Amino acid sequence: MILTKAKVGQTHEITKIEGKEKVQRFLFSLGCSEGEKITLISILAGNYVVNIKDGRYAIDEAMAKSIVLAD
Repeated sequence: MILTKAKVGQTHEITKIEGKEKVQRFLFSLGCSEGEKITLISILAGNYVVNIKDGRYAIDEAMAKSIVLAD
């Protein structure tokens, strides 16, 4: 399942980061890597607000589609 299909408030484990290398590196710099927990906080104006480790970030829909979650 990709992040865009997740429900607000749910926590999932990241199984894979897809997409171009530039996107993968950016997400990795936020702490978004395989095995990490990610929580979808809200969806505002097409941006996905997520909690990764102790940080809260807003990523666009294209980046959210790059994050594959465990079901």
